[in-house]
Amino acid sequence: MQKFYKVFLVLFIVFIAINLYALDWQSDILSEDNLKFVFSIASAVIGLILLFVMDTWSKIGVKKK
Repeated sequence: MQKFYKVFLVLFIVFIAINLYALDWQSDILSEDNLKFVFSIASAVIGLILLFVMDTWSKIGVKKK
């Protein structure tokens, strides 16, 4: 994995961790207060998926010697 991808990997993991910490676990996950954190976690997970897809695509084009 290239350094460029590793930077975004760390950023997405930090975003997920911060939002998991900010969730109010006593109320419903889809309550109005938690919804912004749930959307942020979902977008970070989508970013992680796209990160691994882009990393895989970059490896496909490289010829092995």
